[in-house]
Amino acid sequence: MFNGPIDLLLHLVSTHELDILEIPLAPLVDAFVSLVVATRGEIAMDQLSDFLLTASILLEIKSKRLLPGADDVEGDEELVGWEQRDLLLARLLELRAYSATADLFVGLLDQAALSIARSFGFDEGFEMKAPDLLELVTPEILLAAYEHATEERPEKGVDLFHVTIDSVTVAETVADLARTLPKSGAVSFRSLVQHLSERIEVIVHFLAVLELCKLGRLSIGQGATFGDLEIMWLGDTPDEGLIEAGMLEVDDYDG
Repeated sequence: MFNGPIDLLLHLVSTHELDILEIPLAPLVDAFVSLVVATRGEIAMDQLSDFLLTASILLEIKSKRLLPGADDVEGDEELVGWEQRDLLLARLLELRAYSATADLFVGLLDQAALSIARSFGFDEGFEMKAPDLLELVTPEILLAAYEHATEERPEKGVDLFHVTIDSVTVAETVADLARTLPKSGAVSFRSLVQHLSERIEVIVHFLAVLELCKLGRLSIGQGATFGDLEIMWLGDTPDEGLIEAGMLEVDDYDG
C-alpha cells in the first residue's frame, strides 16, 4: 500500500490518510536491516537514530491499536509528546547559541585585559583646539565653487554612430537599375557597385539585381567559380513601368 520514506508513512498515519493496521511493518524493518548489512555500517548515526525513532513510534501506535485497553488514546494525542520533545530540542539549541555568544564575550574581555589604560590625563599646558575648517577658504574659492555648482550642464546624448541608416531602398535601386542597365549592355556586378562606399548600399544593389532577375528583366551569369557576376539586361528598352512605379513589393532573401 505504501512506497516512500518512513517519515512520510508516519505523517500519513498521523493524519489518518493511511490505516496503520493495513501497513505491515516487518518488511520495513527487514529492508532497513538489509541496507545496514549491505553498507557495512557506513550509514550516518543521525540517519540510524531517525529511523529507529520513527519505527518505534509506528510500532507503538500499531501495538496500541491491536491491543486496546482502558487507557486508549488517539493517534494525534500520542504524537503530542513528540512535538513537545521537538520544542525542548529547539530551546536547547537556542540556549547553546546564547552560551556560545557568552563565551565569545568572555574571550573579548580577556583580550582587552591585556592592554593597560592611561592612568593620568593630559599634561599641564596641553590645549585641545578644534581645527579651523575655513582657514584656507577664500572668497575666490567660494565663488568658483558656486559657479561650478550652478553652471549649465550639457545634455547627455545617445551616440548612434553604430546604427546603419538606409540611405536607399531596394525599390528605388530597382527603378534606377531599370533606367541605366538597358543602356550599359553587359556589365559586371563589381563595376556596377565600385562607386559605392557603404556596405549596405552594395547589399541593396545585390538584392535589387536578384529582384530584377526574378521578374525576368535581366540575366545573371558567372564564367568561373568565384568569378565576377555578369549582368545583362534582357531587351533593348528600359522598363517604364518599373521606373514610374518607384516602389516594388520585394520578397525577403535568406542569407
